[in-house]
Amino acid sequence: MFEKILIANRGEIALRVLRACRELGIRTVAVHSEADTEAKYVKLADESVCIGPPPSGLSYLNVPAIISAAEVTDAEAIHPGYGFLSENADFAERVEQSGFVFIGPRSDTIRLMGDKVSAKDAMKAAGVPCVPGSEGALPEDPKEIVKIARAVGYPVIIKAAGGGGGRGMRVVHTEAALLNAVTTTRGEAQAAFGNPVVYLEKFLEHPRHVEIQVLADEHGNAVYLGERDCSMQRRHQKVIEEAPAPGIDRKTIAKVGERCAEACRKIGYRGAGTFEFLYENGEFYFIEMNTRVQVEHPVTEMITGIDIVQAQIRIATGEQLWFRQRHVEMRGHAIECRINAEDPFKFTPCPGRITNWHTPGGPGIRVDSHVYNGYTVPSHYDSMIGKLIAYGDTREQAIRRMRIALSEMAVEGIKTNVPLHQELMLDARFVEGGTSIHYLEHKLADRNEVKKT
Repeated sequence: MFEKILIANRGEIALRVLRACRELGIRTVAVHSEADTEAKYVKLADESVCIGPPPSGLSYLNVPAIISAAEVTDAEAIHPGYGFLSENADFAERVEQSGFVFIGPRSDTIRLMGDKVSAKDAMKAAGVPCVPGSEGALPEDPKEIVKIARAVGYPVIIKAAGGGGGRGMRVVHTEAALLNAVTTTRGEAQAAFGNPVVYLEKFLEHPRHVEIQVLADEHGNAVYLGERDCSMQRRHQKVIEEAPAPGIDRKTIAKVGERCAEACRKIGYRGAGTFEFLYENGEFYFIEMNTRVQVEHPVTEMITGIDIVQAQIRIATGEQLWFRQRHVEMRGHAIECRINAEDPFKFTPCPGRITNWHTPGGPGIRVDSHVYNGYTVPSHYDSMIGKLIAYGDTREQAIRRMRIALSEMAVEGIKTNVPLHQELMLDARFVEGGTSIHYLEHKLADRNEVKKT
């Protein structure tokens, strides 16, 4: 086991990793920007190093500063959390070349799965179902592009091979708009990701977002830990996640899950990862793989009893998975609400000082947050300040517990999206289960239309 790990992140995930390390008896180093000097995880870590001013480009994305911090503190490994450098193959390679262990997949695996075209090709080879579309990158010949789109059928979506987080996408409903959309998306992809390659897929009208969590070691062992439904989204950003996905047959999940585990074995995957799918009319379609721990990992931990962050660390030491697929049992239901420092309906960020912070408790309630009374939410980073998780024997019980927990949660000094979550926990379609990824957007648009009239 490692003696000391450097945590190359901030916020609730930095605290989550720190707690996992403490339970394993590992000393921790927290790197932080000047804006996060007073953060809880910085105070709780065994050592801390300031790596730059508030802008993330000068601190949390500053690779030389992070490597230097690991060197001066004699850390053995670096945990990247999620976001920032967690899926940056060049960073993982630099960590390895500098003599440290990167707690995640190898750099070549990150690179393979980070390119949407090569990832899709790898998944097809492993028998993972994919969305119908172009065979690899779109060609330069306009006639060939038109031919491909006709074969797939409209509407189609143009995607950047190096994209992510909802960026680098454009839906096309007619042939007349196709070529211009391809040209525009290529330009945006080059500007945003330094990679102009785009590909084409069938655009599914009412899909759900369902993902499969996997763990794999470097000895060829891989398991899947069930699925999560992350369909409640706004602008491709998840708002509520739950596990298991309501209304999907367990045999179907088992079939797709085993294909994901087999794909991990074929590509030599190591660590925790998530296969993201669109699910429509009883069919799964692979869209991408996240080669890191997910924001929503707690709901899987709640229903399986497996600590995913500790698993990442143990796998990174070279340890074999200590259980097999037959040992994975999923019990009950868990729901996670992302708590953001933002206006609940305008969605404008609301940084500032929190004058009162009271979190709920009771059976089945978990709160992952780095916030405390008097904490100042900085304006430089993502607005998420915590995650509220409710577990129950059934989905109905988990929803009831979440309603109570949200009613008990008190945050003063800034605005949060708690009122939105309270509304959604009472929403008839959410309670029924199985909403599409477009549901929340349409609900919010309808509300705005009502206000206008």
